[in-house]
Amino acid sequence: QLTMSLNSSTLNEENSQGPKRNTEYVESLELQTPSSFQDNPLQRLQLASQEVLEKAKKSGRSKCPRCSSSRMFYCYTCFVPVETVPTKEIPTVKLPLKIDIIKHPNETDGKSTAVHAKLLAPDDVTIYKYPCIPEYKAKRHEIALIFPGPNSVSVRDIAFHLQKYTKKGACDNDDDCSGEPFLKQAKIEPKEEEKNLNECISSDRTEGTRLKKIIFIDSTWNQTNKIITDERLQGLLQIELKTRKTCFWRHQKGKPDTYLSTIEAIYYFLVDYHQEILQENYKGQYDNLLFFFSFMYTLIKNAKCCAGKE
Repeated sequence: QLTMSLNSSTLNEENSQGPKRNTEYVESLELQTPSSFQDNPLQRLQLASQEVLEKAKKSGRSKCPRCSSSRMFYCYTCFVPVETVPTKEIPTVKLPLKIDIIKHPNETDGKSTAVHAKLLAPDDVTIYKYPCIPEYKAKRHEIALIFPGPNSVSVRDIAFHLQKYTKKGACDNDDDCSGEPFLKQAKIEPKEEEKNLNECISSDRTEGTRLKKIIFIDSTWNQTNKIITDERLQGLLQIELKTRKTCFWRHQKGKPDTYLSTIEAIYYFLVDYHQEILQENYKGQYDNLLFFFSFMYTLIKNAKCCAGKE
């Protein structure tokens, strides 16, 4: 799954008996921690100082500066840090393209990692609540959707497939042919496809990368079908991240460990995109997208270790 959530409901949901303290929060998350938390694969990230989160953890829940709701670290409805987490102490990440996140209406706000992307890359990320989403048809030649479907392609093949889309006559402004999804059009012969791949990627780098926006779906796997079958998303190039494994502690039973949380999917896509499409050395440019995620991972791991000793 692409869009499982980060936070336990005990992190952000209100309690009729009053605000929860941090110790209760950690204990509740500990119960959801998988056995795979033996090692920390996030420890090599080049992150900004998380001292501000350490201080906020010790002081407990705080108020959202906009809606005054009691939250831990940030407000998931206003997309801003709480009063104990000054905005100036939160890193800002500049992305090479725009990101739209389509959130299922039944996905609990307090359990979604999508808000991390909005907090850390506010200028490049937009979150929509389904069914209120944009019309993408006219820009299909420069947009892709992250989804592990039968027609999905790898990140390294994005440039070729988008250019093939244009060359095969997607007719973005022609109603007579725009209704035919790109993925159903006649395929180029394998040898020709292989021959032209490097030329297309090279051309993209010269003319400017054709991909301008990437779409992520924020929902549980069982909720995804309602969104992915929406006519506004038909015909979009679909990308699958096949080689990454999730570190998320709310992973759904029975699903492959390659189904990532939303923020993980965004991060790993950008790393692959940076290397495969931009063809530049990756030096941690997007690591801070996992600023909150990695902190919570370590917090939960430590809680589990303490419980084990007891």
